[in-house]
Amino acid sequence: MRILKTRIYKLSIPMHPFRIATGTMYHAQNLFIRVETAGGLTGVGECSAFPMIVGETQATCYEMAKDFARLWKDQDASDIHGRLKELDDFTAFNATVKSAFDMALYDLAAKKAGLPLYKFLGGNKKPLETDLTIGIGDPETMAATALEFKNKGVRIIKIKLGKDGTTDLLRVQKIREAVGDSIQLRIDANQGWDFETAKEVLVKMGKYRIAFCEQPMRNWNDPLLPSLRKISPVKIMADESVFNHHDARRLILAGACDYINIKFAKSGGITEALRINQVCEKNGIACMMGGMLESRLALTAFAHFALSQNNIRFYDMDTCLLGHQVDPVTGGVQFKGYFLELPDTPGIGADMDENFLKTCEQTCI
Repeated sequence: MRILKTRIYKLSIPMHPFRIATGTMYHAQNLFIRVETAGGLTGVGECSAFPMIVGETQATCYEMAKDFARLWKDQDASDIHGRLKELDDFTAFNATVKSAFDMALYDLAAKKAGLPLYKFLGGNKKPLETDLTIGIGDPETMAATALEFKNKGVRIIKIKLGKDGTTDLLRVQKIREAVGDSIQLRIDANQGWDFETAKEVLVKMGKYRIAFCEQPMRNWNDPLLPSLRKISPVKIMADESVFNHHDARRLILAGACDYINIKFAKSGGITEALRINQVCEKNGIACMMGGMLESRLALTAFAHFALSQNNIRFYDMDTCLLGHQVDPVTGGVQFKGYFLELPDTPGIGADMDENFLKTCEQTCI
């Protein structure tokens, strides 16, 4: 499968403002690529730049994608590891933009095999029930939103926290009071607390029956996670502390976490995500499939990956439900309530609407 050209698009999706501890997003700053081959197959990939976490923007992804496309021109798309090594040899880090190129290669490989991606990766169908996330706001507004979610059939709610501990406690208290005991609550501090705040807040949150807390502190406080985990009645999930399988192994060996959140924007795509999950599964650490602000196209790839790995037991796959004002995707995963259902078409099974792409800044290499 010789690569003829790569089409690159700035996929800007307008959003209702979405606030987390490290900033507020007004647009999904995504990148979409199509890799066209001499055999007539086309592979698609998408990534979502989240600069406050990964240090990449849509603009940096776009420029780096041009360089990646030049590296791959006339190369064999079926040599996935060879192509990805070229990207790693060319530049360190830049996991977000690399994930779009990784995704396109797997889409091509699965299409060539005539299999949906989850089957190409060795998986089978299983229920995928996502949570739905509440961005940071005042406690009363967040509680009202949580009740709206419950009334719409949401059974798992993820709560963004990470500001001052006293108000964060009040946020969770109000939400638990609003939704009752039947709803699972998860919390995500997005690195917003220091050690003392995390310790105080998590100990007091034990009575609110929280399933787990994602990333309570900045990743440079990773050495303090084992101590926090021993004190906390709430299980700890590492997110921003784990970009690759080396990070996963380091935290697991230190006894620093109970679970790990896998995101392609951090791992660089499916290849490294498989390595992370392998390390976790070997050590009895369950994983969650998460994302940034991707459209349903990348979300479809996430669902394929989640189906392929039995060790992925939690699903935070509400990326395009977090205030996206338009849906530019054709095909792909569909929501049945808050369960995700995948098509059985070869590859990822999703693409972008051509009319929407005409509105996007683009280039072809």
